[in-house]
Amino acid sequence: MLTREEIEKKIEELKSDYVRIQADLEKATYVGSSTTKGEEVLTEIEAELRNLRQMLRSLPKS
Repeated sequence: MLTREEIEKKIEELKSDYVRIQADLEKATYVGSSTTKGEEVLTEIEAELRNLRQMLRSLPKS
């Protein structure tokens, strides 16, 4: 089981990855490249963020 701090750190890392990938997708769209894989990765990150936030809510308040 992850600690509250570990979950919060992972959430911050994923949010950072999400922003970076989103910027890459904008560039790919601008030059006409395929964005399918990037969109799939964003969807996976969104699902993982939902799971981590749910885990965080289920932890007792400290």
